[in-house]
Amino acid sequence: MASIEDAYLRKAEESLVGAASELLNRRYNNCVNRGYYARFQAAVAALIREGMVPGGDGQWSHSAVQAQFASLLVNRRKRYPSDLSDTLSRAFSLRQAADYRYESVTEVQARRVLRRARAFVAAIQREGGFA
Repeated sequence: MASIEDAYLRKAEESLVGAASELLNRRYNNCVNRGYYARFQAAVAALIREGMVPGGDGQWSHSAVQAQFASLLVNRRKRYPSDLSDTLSRAFSLRQAADYRYESVTEVQARRVLRRARAFVAAIQREGGFA
């Protein structure tokens, strides 16, 4: 039976596939959305692997995942490289723009989000012992 963290990592991989498909079909806002969620889901998997639990409501909040990943797993425990410490917050800001602002993200931004999401998920798999 698969673990909860493995389930989140599978979701992250699925989100990466979705982001790539959206990029291919020139739906850049959707690509950014799925690219962010790939990182978010992979970060949740990493936090669960380290014994963390969601908030009292049983949900993983975006701000808590961003903060806990950076402070606990990057800075304190040194499980992941320091260049990953702000990747969730940067991707979140761009996802907010893609989802809620009138202007659209560009192809260049979408490509960058997908590339960095792939690197983030790969780092979680490699450094977190998922491989």
